[in-house]
Amino acid sequence: MKLKKRIILAIVTSSVLLTVVVLLDTGAILYYHGNRNAHTEGPVKNFFRRHLQRMSNGSRDASLIASASGQLSAASDDPAPARPSPAEGETILSQGPTGRTEPSATDTAPPDPYLDLQQIVAKVKKRNKKSGGRKQRWNPTIGDLLGRESGNNYCVFSSSEKTRQFGIVFTTAYPRTGCMAAGTIHVNTLLHYVTTLPIAHISQKEGGTQIKLTIEFSDGGRALFKPMRHPRDQQTLKNQFYFTDFERHNAEIAAFHLDRLLGFRRAVPTVGRTVNITKDLFPLAKGDLLKTFFFSPEKNHCFHGKCSYYCDTAHAICGSPDMLEGSFAVFLPGDAEVPRVHWRHPWRRSYSRRRKAEWEEDDEYCASVKETPPYNEGRRLLDVVDMAVLDFLMGNMDRHHYETIEMFGNNSAPLHLDHGRGFGQAFLDEASILAPLYQCCVMRHSTLATLLRFHTGPERLSAAMVASMARDPLRPVLWPPHLHALDRRLNTVLHVTRRCLHPAKDPNKVIIDDFH
Repeated sequence: MKLKKRIILAIVTSSVLLTVVVLLDTGAILYYHGNRNAHTEGPVKNFFRRHLQRMSNGSRDASLIASASGQLSAASDDPAPARPSPAEGETILSQGPTGRTEPSATDTAPPDPYLDLQQIVAKVKKRNKKSGGRKQRWNPTIGDLLGRESGNNYCVFSSSEKTRQFGIVFTTAYPRTGCMAAGTIHVNTLLHYVTTLPIAHISQKEGGTQIKLTIEFSDGGRALFKPMRHPRDQQTLKNQFYFTDFERHNAEIAAFHLDRLLGFRRAVPTVGRTVNITKDLFPLAKGDLLKTFFFSPEKNHCFHGKCSYYCDTAHAICGSPDMLEGSFAVFLPGDAEVPRVHWRHPWRRSYSRRRKAEWEEDDEYCASVKETPPYNEGRRLLDVVDMAVLDFLMGNMDRHHYETIEMFGNNSAPLHLDHGRGFGQAFLDEASILAPLYQCCVMRHSTLATLLRFHTGPERLSAAMVASMARDPLRPVLWPPHLHALDRRLNTVLHVTRRCLHPAKDPNKVIIDDFH
């Protein structure tokens, strides 16, 4: 009997406890559903407010970006379960890294020819033809302003700074015609010299988060060397912020070619070169730089230099075993003779893991930019939009500052520098890079004409890039998915431009007839 009583008592006790637990759990659920808005305080409530409720419902920015999503045709970043295909032109939205509603991949066919945009371009061209063409503007070279001779004496084929210094003009880093003409043997010969001249001296360039070397050649010319860190197909890690990503040497090379094809000609000539760490770098290294050379466990020759963040043994630059790829960007004139002005980019990101920049929070941000010199008049705002188009095509989110030549004044073209964090994501398009375009809704006529030409053919932008980079010693410069991304993103730029034109009463206020 004692055993039987114990069993009965245990069963009764268990039943009572189970009933109490069920009642408490039910009450907690009812209480949460009835009071979650009133009692969700502290960090949890702030997290929901900042992150889960940041949808731009009905905002102009969101509609411009979202409308472009129906035009994208991207592949997934990694294998994912199959899902039903969207209807043609259907908009698929996702919560992007900026917190805004942004486009994800869909497929549409055939490509939109953008006949409406072509008509606007044709009208401007026809109007200019009737008025006798565009008036020639004053476009001096640095040599003109310094009172230096700018003829054949300085049109020598050399990597020395004379070649660069007197070819820079008011609107571009090198003119369309004459010495240093884009696409001519002059630039190609300069780049050939950069890849073949003996290296006479090396030093570590100060500043920045990653190692860069100043290379001096036997003829006195200089170049900025960015060594290879990644293979072509390695993308930015999903959980990695843009400001912690490594720079890519091939991105610098590709950016120069893309900038030239788009007609901007504001990026300095850059070419790839393979160096021998044992023969070309180690014997010339001195001081603190020399102390950082070592042999890895794989017997590869490595170095890491000294800089703010990524200059240690864990982030070393290693050869295979001593051969190392890198980009060589021809040096700009020194600040002593040709000073440059450093500008904070109006659409600079916050460079914070938690905080957003003002333009990411304010849909009307561009209105304040337009009231601020030098963006309130002249060409500068259009130049910033050009820069945004360039950055979006290559996926560069790291545009925090830019520079202009001081002697040219405020109404001159900015230089396109530092593109090492471009071409990091082949299958993801960061639409927020286009904020200057979709918030200000202005674009230079010549930029639109160039984009349409590469979109409609006969040569697509990807094919033009392959042809342009075919002579680089490190070819192929880009991983094929990055080439496909160029065509896809170009289509997005055109679609956003179209959306800017829809509410405009005067298309001439959106598509501006202005020089590069």
